[in-house]
Amino acid sequence: MPTPTQLRVDLEAIHANLALARDRANGRSVLAAVKANAYGHGLVPVARSIQERGSADWLGVALTSEAEELRAAGITLPILKFTPTLADDLDDAITAELTLSVGDAGAIRAAQLAAAARGRIVEVHLKIDTGMRRVGAEPGDAALLGAQLADSPNLRVGGIFTHLPVSDVPEGGEFTRAQFRLFDDVVADVERVVGTVPLVHCANSGAVLGHDLGRSTMVRPGIMIYGSYPDPHTPRDHPLSDVARWTSRITFVKRVQAGQTVGYGRTWTAPVDTWVATVAVGYGDGYSRLLSSRGRMLVDGHSYPVIGRVCMDQTMIDLGPDLPTVGVGDEVVLLGTSGKERIGVEEIAELMGTITYEVTCLITDRVPRVY
Repeated sequence: MPTPTQLRVDLEAIHANLALARDRANGRSVLAAVKANAYGHGLVPVARSIQERGSADWLGVALTSEAEELRAAGITLPILKFTPTLADDLDDAITAELTLSVGDAGAIRAAQLAAAARGRIVEVHLKIDTGMRRVGAEPGDAALLGAQLADSPNLRVGGIFTHLPVSDVPEGGEFTRAQFRLFDDVVADVERVVGTVPLVHCANSGAVLGHDLGRSTMVRPGIMIYGSYPDPHTPRDHPLSDVARWTSRITFVKRVQAGQTVGYGRTWTAPVDTWVATVAVGYGDGYSRLLSSRGRMLVDGHSYPVIGRVCMDQTMIDLGPDLPTVGVGDEVVLLGTSGKERIGVEEIAELMGTITYEVTCLITDRVPRVY
């Protein structure tokens, strides 16, 4: 049975955004970040389409379980695990043929022991912390770690990378350029120990869209793949294609008199006699409660405000005082276009006081993805 709420994912738009990333990469390899269920768009269908079209050369995940799901679905592209891998997870990671991130002596030692126990050669990428202060080796320790890797017979250094925390905003330009310079120096230090490293990468979406990529040999677009800019202030010089269209349907319409309240907590009071529609979506679907009496929805090319508190499974909108021309069963657009009206991910993120990444990641599994 069809459900009233669906997320339509335009795979052609994903390929168009990856084509832009590849164009900006100018001959460099492209890694597509598909972690967190492809930022809420569906891990396996997105990855499978990327592989079939050759839109990216690598995939990036955060969890071993994500890689296992991809391998079970027949995905053969190389996969980099961005995050550290704990010792009790290494065996599964090696079985899934993951490329591991290592950023300290303990991680290298554990990976070597696990790979040796399996009789495998495991590729690793050395993570350098140039300013994110999250994970990764200190720049001054990189050469020593490179030497440890060179002495680890079951590990192959396939890459070296870092992460840029403010590449997506103009005021972060100086800090980001300093990171590039520091990273270049660290790469040179490591390569003096281990030889040429094939994949050197640091460019996330912000850097792909707005920076000189320097001596890197791979880029790692994430949020831009899914049609959103990483920050409201990211330059819009390179237009992205919308990927997601999130819809639901009206399930009930009723007349509400002036002075009557709507919803839990009685937080919204009708200023005049009006018509209220109930929509079959709520925070159980990922439509945030933060949008209560703040968001809006589109029906038949018209915009209607959300009123009262967003419920777990239902949300109310104000259709206005005139007899409505819309009714039960009509499509409601939560994200995307209807007629000349558009609700973008950026608008929802601003209303929620968050970032675009979180908006689609919050859409729960009970919302079917349609490709």
